[in-house]
Amino acid sequence: MALPGTERCARPVAADEMVFAPADVFAAGERNHHISNTAYPIAHRETFWPYRVERERHVEIVKDAFAGLDEICLYSHIPFCETRCYFCEYTVVGKKELDATKEYMAALNREIAIYADLLGERTLAGLDIGGGTPSFPVAELIAEHLDTIHKHFKVIADFEVSIETTPKIASLEPDKIHAYKQMGIDRISMGVQVTQPDLLKVLGRETNGIEHHLRARDHIRDAGFSKFNIDLMYGFAGQSTASWQATLKHAIHLDPEYVTLYRMRYKLTRISHQASEVHMQQVHEQAALAKQILSAAGYIANPGKNTYSRVRNDTGTSGYLTRRVVKGTPYLGVGLGAQTFTHSTIAYNSGAVGKNLSPYLRDVAKGILPIQDLYHLPAAHMMAKMVAVSFYFGEVNLSAFEQKFGVTLEQAYPAAVEYVMNEGLMEYAQSDNGSELPNHVPDVLRLTPHGAKHFNGTIALFFAPSMQKYLISHDPTIATG
Repeated sequence: MALPGTERCARPVAADEMVFAPADVFAAGERNHHISNTAYPIAHRETFWPYRVERERHVEIVKDAFAGLDEICLYSHIPFCETRCYFCEYTVVGKKELDATKEYMAALNREIAIYADLLGERTLAGLDIGGGTPSFPVAELIAEHLDTIHKHFKVIADFEVSIETTPKIASLEPDKIHAYKQMGIDRISMGVQVTQPDLLKVLGRETNGIEHHLRARDHIRDAGFSKFNIDLMYGFAGQSTASWQATLKHAIHLDPEYVTLYRMRYKLTRISHQASEVHMQQVHEQAALAKQILSAAGYIANPGKNTYSRVRNDTGTSGYLTRRVVKGTPYLGVGLGAQTFTHSTIAYNSGAVGKNLSPYLRDVAKGILPIQDLYHLPAAHMMAKMVAVSFYFGEVNLSAFEQKFGVTLEQAYPAAVEYVMNEGLMEYAQSDNGSELPNHVPDVLRLTPHGAKHFNGTIALFFAPSMQKYLISHDPTIATG
């Protein structure tokens, strides 16, 4: 039986009742490898727009979507950055608005209260504080935000809070890092990205160079963090194999528990024009090199998974993200441009398009939901979103999918499952994430090493038909918004 909420999905429009040959969809995903990925959806105007809800119905639809959902996750978006990195696709603001941090954090806390009044007290299963650079505001503002959250929400027994920082902040502001641990933050993630000096400059990251890294690591350890993740990026134009190897070895030398790899996604970035310079051969070689070097150092990940962990029975990701990936747990996103996901809706907060604070601050000041776009979606899109996020781990949890949607993965995607099995792209396996099933009883459909090399084509097989239609008709040499 489906959980409360899935029965509230919208009726599909004609574009989402179409059927395409799996081989054509797979080829389209491979061809459009820069946009066919976990960042679902793409081409909002062509795929999501028919399901957009008029603003007068936002409160009604949000209340209905959250009905019966007691346990959710929470994402708090803090959009401030000293500089906007050229590879950034996220909703962030730059130097002009850095002096608005106090006003913004007050609005963030007010948004929490607005949702608490609307939805009642819910239980949080995990919290990520992301950005932007969420460690940019003074520590006292983060502490106030956590106090507000605990005032309005219950939390599960193993509730975990994760925050992101930069090498520069962790290096120069040790008291802030120490304060995070004292206020109950459990996990910290530091964005190293690359170490190649000329590439750092091209990407606008030169102020976060290697001179900060060791001191930042020491401050994180001195503060008492035992869950330390480092983010790295590959797939850049001009990123040599030698420099990528040096970046990987440098990250291992910093001795984190986890290393997360992000392939460069050019959509909505300042360097989107460089996408055509990066070919799949480079991407495959860099991904294979990373697996070889990290595995040799004791960092493990199954094929297709982008977070490597050296801790046994630890996914390496935050509690918030782990529940999103494995169970498709609904989440509330608060802050500028933040995304919210239920069983039947996806929403984007005010300011998402213009990447400026004014619309968000204005809505919160009025005491209304700061939602820019709310989409009441059919099951095809909600299923596709869950599968796309599941591919962070390179596998789909079969029981979680069935529990969420009331049908098996095979019933929802008969042609896609047949195709991935016949082509050796995926296989049935037992999860490494604490499965309670007897040994050798499969509970996930997982990418094979062959499937991991064809990640972009494989993931497209599970997209909603309107998304598949877009990929089939799209010319990858044309920039996508």
